[in-house]
Amino acid sequence: MDKRTAIIPMLEHLLEDTQVLHQQGAGYYSCTPIIQRYNKLLEQARTLFESKDSLITTFEDQLEQDPNDPADKMKVLQAIRIEVSQLISLLDSLGKDAD
Repeated sequence: MDKRTAIIPMLEHLLEDTQVLHQQGAGYYSCTPIIQRYNKLLEQARTLFESKDSLITTFEDQLEQDPNDPADKMKVLQAIRIEVSQLISLLDSLGKDAD
């Protein structure tokens, strides 16, 4: 198994984790572990791209913030969900190029 095929299911599971947090009420939980895991997986995904001008440069590390306001926590989780979904799509397309 190559790194790309390992990262994709990990990102998909992270997406599920954010959904669970959202359903349980993100206001009661910390966003920090989700952000830290996303940042680590993004760093690994970056190593799959040789070009500095590739689409991977459109992804940025997320700030490890954990706001007190539940509405702000939901915004952080929403941003992570969007980034994770887009990163999965990019990695999926990278695999299609190899086929």
